[in-house]
Amino acid sequence: MAAARRHGAPRRTTTALLAGTIGLLSPLTLAVPAGAQAAPADGYFGTPPPVDMDKLIPDTRQPDKTYTQTKGCVQRSTLGQDIQIKNRPWGQEYLQISKAQEIVKAAKGSAGGGVRVAVIDTGVTKHPWFQDRLKSGGDYVATPTKGQPPGLEDCDGHGTEVAGIIGAKPDNPEVGFVGVAPDATIVSYRQLSENYEPAKQTATPGSSTPPSSSSTNPPSGSSTELPPGGGGGSAEGDGTSPGQSNGGRQLEKAGTAGTLRTLAEIIHGIAERHEADVINMSVDNCRTASGSITEGEQQVQAAVRFAADAGIVIVAAAGNATDTCPQNDQPDARKPKTIVTPPWFADDVLSVGAIDEFGSVAPFSVHGPWVGVAAPGTKIVSLDPAEGSGSLANLTFENGDKASEIQGTSFASPYVAGLAALVKAMYPKLTAKGIVNRIKETAQHPAAPGGRDNFVGYGVIDPVAALTQVLPSEVGNQAPIPAPQMAQLPPANDHSSTPMIVALAGTAGGVLALLITLFVMHTIRRNRPAETGTRR
Repeated sequence: MAAARRHGAPRRTTTALLAGTIGLLSPLTLAVPAGAQAAPADGYFGTPPPVDMDKLIPDTRQPDKTYTQTKGCVQRSTLGQDIQIKNRPWGQEYLQISKAQEIVKAAKGSAGGGVRVAVIDTGVTKHPWFQDRLKSGGDYVATPTKGQPPGLEDCDGHGTEVAGIIGAKPDNPEVGFVGVAPDATIVSYRQLSENYEPAKQTATPGSSTPPSSSSTNPPSGSSTELPPGGGGGSAEGDGTSPGQSNGGRQLEKAGTAGTLRTLAEIIHGIAERHEADVINMSVDNCRTASGSITEGEQQVQAAVRFAADAGIVIVAAAGNATDTCPQNDQPDARKPKTIVTPPWFADDVLSVGAIDEFGSVAPFSVHGPWVGVAAPGTKIVSLDPAEGSGSLANLTFENGDKASEIQGTSFASPYVAGLAALVKAMYPKLTAKGIVNRIKETAQHPAAPGGRDNFVGYGVIDPVAALTQVLPSEVGNQAPIPAPQMAQLPPANDHSSTPMIVALAGTAGGVLALLITLFVMHTIRRNRPAETGTRR
């Protein structure tokens, strides 16, 4: 016993010293900067690394390099079609957009008035159905060639169609199409274009400065002399911009304008200058998952964290599967083979997958653990982006006169950005994270563990529910107390006791007959003579 006591004291002392050492070292361990943390053994795949805010870069408010226009801008169709688009797009009906707008108007007097939605895309062309709600944000491709304010020239047509789904407000009562938040303000930033490409740098003697971007643009009115970019929309809105296969716009694609760096700059600048309440990005960068993260991705990751902390709702298209962006159909969903940025940064970005008109997941919608919600992304109707047009478009022209429907997660994303604007207008004191949470919690959850999967995230958005449902998770709100419900029982049968008497009498008769039978059988067995016999 004495020996045990003698050995016990040193053990306790050693334990105390070890615990104290761990306590001292723990803060030092936590102080290791995010950028210095080692990647997990299997790399970064479904979950990105911690944010490194040292990668936050300033907004230069100009292109990162010189770009030259190589294709003609979108023009009205010359095919002679004359299609009247008066019916409501199926996506509007599916989401009950009109009812959602009525709810906000009844409570606030307008559908999104006072809310600013930044559209980072190919620019937005002025259209009469934006009224005076279209504002200049900036141009990161080139100096506008036609005297428009920065960001208000859309050579590709993609950004105008995206912005139309968010905030178009037709002045023709016969037109069924309308933007989700038709009173919201659109702030446009031209960040990429497939009709521009990096200019060939020619060394100037005694100078290392490249020529200005304006010097490489064609003069005003000369875009028709460039190789044709495709059709456009007729006066009645039958067609739209070229090159919109699956509606995707890829950053850092060879021979085009648009990089992750300028995307990060714009996001940071919007938040720093408080230029928007909601950001929509129908642009992304798709690459093979390698278990690492690039510098451009780190810059975007830091920018979206900065913007989210500043109270901005950030919405992005989940991406479109193509030959260069393979679908995530691998066995282990937690280890995607394709990474899409900015959706990858799901802690700060609400990414949007697409469904088709049958309510199924659109085949082109990229799957992944970052998908937040889903919205309609096929058979799209939106504003005709051709300059001078005042109508709609529902087709895109590929290879001359080959028409195809407009589709892509690019056009599912603005449905969600528009809804975020409505929620912001309805609940102005709700934080950005609160708005995102409300959209997720009220979505039509899939039949999956936790009500979420890698195809539609938390489900297809439900605008009416997002605007009206009481959520216990919201700070300061309580779940409604249900009113007491009276039990709906059938009335008592107090008119006659005859049925009960007949039933009891029948039961008693049956029991009596059983008892008599048992008595008779017992008597017979008792009176039967016993069998006797002797053996010799």
